[in-house]
Amino acid sequence: MSEENLDYSELGLKSGLEIHQQLDTGKLFCRCPSVLRKDEPDSFVSRKLHAVQGESGKVDAAALYQASLNKTFIYQGYDENTCLVELDEEPPREIDRNALKIALQISILLNAKIIPLTQIMRKTVIDGSNTSGFQRTVLIARDGFVETSQGRVGIESVCLEEDSARIIDNGDKKSVFRLDRLGIPLVEIATKPDIKNPKQAKEVALHLGEILRSCNVRRGLGTIRQDVNLSIKGGKRIELKGFQDIRNIETAMEIEVLRQVDLVSRGESVSEVRKVLPSGESEFLRPMPGAARMYPETDLPLLKISRDLINEAKKSLPSLQKDAREKLKKKGLNDETISLLFRQNKVDDFLELVEGIKNAPLVAKMILIFPKEIAKREKISLDEIEKILSNDVLSYVIGNFENGKISESHVKSVLEKIVSGVSHEDAVKIEKVDVSDLEEKIMNLIKNKPGLSANAYMGLVMKEFKGKVDGKKVMEIIGKYSKS
Repeated sequence: MSEENLDYSELGLKSGLEIHQQLDTGKLFCRCPSVLRKDEPDSFVSRKLHAVQGESGKVDAAALYQASLNKTFIYQGYDENTCLVELDEEPPREIDRNALKIALQISILLNAKIIPLTQIMRKTVIDGSNTSGFQRTVLIARDGFVETSQGRVGIESVCLEEDSARIIDNGDKKSVFRLDRLGIPLVEIATKPDIKNPKQAKEVALHLGEILRSCNVRRGLGTIRQDVNLSIKGGKRIELKGFQDIRNIETAMEIEVLRQVDLVSRGESVSEVRKVLPSGESEFLRPMPGAARMYPETDLPLLKISRDLINEAKKSLPSLQKDAREKLKKKGLNDETISLLFRQNKVDDFLELVEGIKNAPLVAKMILIFPKEIAKREKISLDEIEKILSNDVLSYVIGNFENGKISESHVKSVLEKIVSGVSHEDAVKIEKVDVSDLEEKIMNLIKNKPGLSANAYMGLVMKEFKGKVDGKKVMEIIGKYSKS
């Protein structure tokens, strides 16, 4: 049977997704910052981890397998963003309220029912990715749904949990982890097994990604991870882990279904966790974990989610990207500029600054283009430029533009002056240039340098007069003499 001939309905395919997304806040159970480091660590500790009984009194099969490897784990730490909580040497702090608020917003956008009183749990994990031998997780909401072109897909649960330590070196008997990632908040979204085929799985993953990106989440490689659970008629459940690129989901699912068809025909299907390779094929990773790995967190009280906290999350509920895109298009922005705003996470800044302003493209340039050009010219980091050109500063400059005190052609030079240390008030004081001097200068420029484009002449004139002239007037004069 080839991939093209697969009839997923006839095969009885049942599939669901698990999405793990880092949130852009401090760590979940301590007050350390969530910063990944590249410099040499300040300290390290060595540990051995052991399998323990879960709440049911049984030891989880996946934990037993990891314990049988008898590995030593080395943990590297930093003074600034590693504390005794990461080392499991002191009790955890209460859950980070910003992370909880974001998890509530995601739950609301997924139409899920929020649980007002919930128990923080420990999930046995002894592969070395956590110094304590367990991961803290808490159920925030359940029974939600998303709509797809092939019907509704249910959301089983939305959980908030701590991310694992970062693997640096993985040997047969010793592994090295870095503690900078340990404790960064993760939202875990698990769908119900309602997905009918690989195409729908990809659609669901894209839709969930859009919802997550509308909230305050971390961006970049490794900040989101997707897993696929699937089974076919007569087969066992398989978990495919390690999708960094959702474009691989369809291929990996198709290959796994074919593998399962073969295994079921021979009566050899086994429930296990498999690692997805770049080709879309997979390899054994570990036995499938079960409920035996869960037990209550004894160092923290029950988590109470008040109605006030839910209402607060609703008040600042973000718009979905497709809704925001339509809103930005109505402001007069093109698709390229809109994509840049989303990529650089500047949509909220733009919408704040553009309120009541007619020239939306100019506001977009002030956020996206001018800071980069100034940073390059002044040889200052973009982060430093953006600190100087805060929304308050940009709003002040926009206000002066709206009042007619400065023209559009002056805006960039005003920002450059502010970056160089000139006060806001002095920066917007534009020295007027006599129009007759301007016209003579342009006429001589075109005479001495014939054949240039209008934009090239504009650049030379603005450089000569250091942005102190009206761009519209300059273009009128250029048009007058370049045509004669």
